Amino acid sequence: MRRSVVAIGNFDGVHTGHQQLLRTAVEHAQELGTEREPLQVIVVTFWPHPMSVVAPGHQPLLLTSLSDRIDLLRRYGADEVRVVQFTRDVAAWSPQKFVDTILGPLNPAVVVVGENFTFGNRAAGTPQMMREFGKGRFDVDIIHLVSIDSERTCSSFVRSALATGDVAAAARHLGRLFRLSGVVVVGDQRGRELGFPTANLPVAADLATPADGVYAGWLRRLDQPSAIRMPAAISVGTNPTFDGVERRVESYVLDRTDLELYGINIAVEFVEHLRGQVRFGSIDELIEQMNKDVAATRVVLGID
Repeated sequence: MRRSVVAIGNFDGVHTGHQQLLRTAVEHAQELGTEREPLQVIVVTFWPHPMSVVAPGHQPLLLTSLSDRIDLLRRYGADEVRVVQFTRDVAAWSPQKFVDTILGPLNPAVVVVGENFTFGNRAAGTPQMMREFGKGRFDVDIIHLVSIDSERTCSSFVRSALATGDVAAAARHLGRLFRLSGVVVVGDQRGRELGFPTANLPVAADLATPADGVYAGWLRRLDQPSAIRMPAAISVGTNPTFDGVERRVESYVLDRTDLELYGINIAVEFVEHLRGQVRFGSIDELIEQMNKDVAATRVVLGID
């Protein structure tokens, strides 16, 4: 196999810290490669989340699905993405075996890792140890962690921001708006009856979701590459006014009652938290508040 630059990590969320790591890998590939022998940037990631194997039941909610993670990694510079199936056997490998088995076949000239990356049995391997293992074979570039607004960027911080509804903070650390995607399902259709038809997405049990409440954001069809994003008021929660129990993401596209999105793959992007979830005493109170939510969404998105 021709030489490569390898970036390795979990990459949940592909946040600004991960993006810095990928930019560094691309720079190494450009500096070391030639027109005759270009170097590929290969990203190695793991699935499922290692915590689900080493401590089942204690794994974090994920910021992206595997397919979205791969798409993002390619967007930010990966020529190829290798997904390592993380199992108990892989978790038990010694750090040396991990390097020989995962990195050896990729023939790296440089391996790029974050300073907090660990590997091997009981996470005993460190970036410095990887550098020792690589002597004579490859260099290791250790990337410092990124901070924004005095907060260290990491997947855990983004999850915490989402859990409190602070989608704006999550977006700053992700370097893009947080989004959820999926196929629109048929809901209770109450929104249509109230004059606010919504596109409903079930909440995946393993994915992080913003806290219950109402948000300003955007909706985009994913089945049409040229589709424009549409302004939306987005509700996350169980719809307590109607004694709902199933958690959903319900998006009303402003001024549109003609959309037929059932069975369509969409993405919903969150811009700003507007309010928390409320149980209203009457339908009229709910409709009045929904009109206020739409007005607030216009202001946040800068729509006349």
